[in-house]
Amino acid sequence: MENDNKQEMTMKEIIDKSLILLILLFSLISCAEKEVVTVDYQVVPLPQEIKILNEKPFVLSRTTVIAYPEENEKLKSNADFLSEYIFVTTGMKLKVKAGESGKNAIQLNTGYDHDNKEAYRMVIDENGIEIDGVNENGVFYGIQTLRKSLLPFFKGKEIEFPAGTITDYPRFSYRAALFDVGRYFYPVEFIKRFIDILALHNVNYFHWHLTEDQGWRLEIKKYPKLTEIGSIRKETLVGHLKSEPHEYDNTPHGGFYTQEEVKEIVKYAQERYITIIPEIDLPGHMLAAMAAYPELGCKGGPYEVSTKWGIHEDVLCMGKEGTYQFLEDVFTEVTELFPSEYIHIGGDECPKTRWEACPDCQSKIRELGLKDDGERTAEQKLQSYSMSVVEQFLKEKGRRIIAWEEILDGGIAENPVVMSWLKEESGADAAMKGYDVIMTPHREVYIDYYQSEDKENEPLAIGGFLPVERVYNFEPVPSVLTEEQRKHIIGTQVNLWTEYISDPDHAEYMLLPRLAAISEVQWSDSQSKDFEKFRLRLKDLFQFYDVYNYNAARHVFNY
Repeated sequence: MENDNKQEMTMKEIIDKSLILLILLFSLISCAEKEVVTVDYQVVPLPQEIKILNEKPFVLSRTTVIAYPEENEKLKSNADFLSEYIFVTTGMKLKVKAGESGKNAIQLNTGYDHDNKEAYRMVIDENGIEIDGVNENGVFYGIQTLRKSLLPFFKGKEIEFPAGTITDYPRFSYRAALFDVGRYFYPVEFIKRFIDILALHNVNYFHWHLTEDQGWRLEIKKYPKLTEIGSIRKETLVGHLKSEPHEYDNTPHGGFYTQEEVKEIVKYAQERYITIIPEIDLPGHMLAAMAAYPELGCKGGPYEVSTKWGIHEDVLCMGKEGTYQFLEDVFTEVTELFPSEYIHIGGDECPKTRWEACPDCQSKIRELGLKDDGERTAEQKLQSYSMSVVEQFLKEKGRRIIAWEEILDGGIAENPVVMSWLKEESGADAAMKGYDVIMTPHREVYIDYYQSEDKENEPLAIGGFLPVERVYNFEPVPSVLTEEQRKHIIGTQVNLWTEYISDPDHAEYMLLPRLAAISEVQWSDSQSKDFEKFRLRLKDLFQFYDVYNYNAARHVFNY
């Protein structure tokens, strides 16, 4: 009996020791899972000012809450975005709640006092994080900084935010990217994905190029043939325009956005503080519209939706009153769909050959008393007159036009925003004359250019060579301008034209990471530019590209 008791005690000791070992093992595993990582706030675009304090950090946990002021629906939406962003990269789904939260919270507020309406201030201490914006826009950009600080490899680890403050605001009020859907139609879901990519990079305008010689992409209810006929071309050029003889794919291509889809996309963008600027390009690049309504052209047709790229001599007839009525009707519906202050009306690459021989255009020129003056032709002045008519119509609707720099060729313009794309001198000249200017010189920001000089191993592009470093080093404000004139440079954008880009993967490849480079030009202090440091921060941003399966080019890392 005594031996049996000793044996029982021995078994109990063995069980106790086993339990202790198991507890220690689980503790070790738990400790391994709780590897500590520290946030450094070195994101793209780089915030204006980051101050780190030698105080206790804030530790993010599953019990952290995201709080917003009661009855502020925009900040509730911001909080929901942040919760989802954090979940994607850390696996922690944080609770969102209304009202003030004490410790262990990310608090969203508005009311920050700053001259820049998109500014925010982030304060981090051991109790939590507060993002205080001038308004909801600023809070959203603070959220983007916070989001990009939480790298995907942090998942499963203890995340510390160093105590300190971030004071941030954009350098330019206009920060945009253009996407051309006239050449190739892109589905609604990709347009939303494109908008998400812009939001990740603090872009606040989406320049949507909706009409072209090769396709009209916007439903206009008063002119149904614009989409019934004008949205479809019978075939498309294969290979480059410069490669002759030309070959075609014998496959129709088409598509357009219904007005309901447009409203849905506009709302989607607004929720991400992005304003969509529609472009209806006139008086050139209008073959698709003329194919639908031949009376819009000087010759009266027949016309067809273009199957190849380039500049076409057939343009809108600006001598006919019916053309002006057509434009008024179209822009009436456009303004009902797009609440943007800015409406882009094109104005580029408009040959005057047809106008020179057109009785209606020549009659209009005589009626207006337009004459060659050695500097400008009467036909150039007719274009400027026609653009000014559209400008006045949109002004009455409380809108302001943007147009390509050719709008100034004829010398008639009231108050357009000039989009300078041919050469820097044009933008500088416009700013000197008192016009607001958006700088988009093609050699610096046209991202349909090749990203590598090894063109044989790259997807087809229109030509040129534009590496990330060149975009990053672009300075939008011409040095010849005075301090007062520099205020007229309101921003810049990258332009993604799609003559040779027919699918979403190719579009993303051309966009990224050059969008990251321009985002820093648009947002950050120009004095803090350092390409090598940017490349280091870009490596972290690429982790987000990978998480969201964005098809980004990697030439910048010499892969």
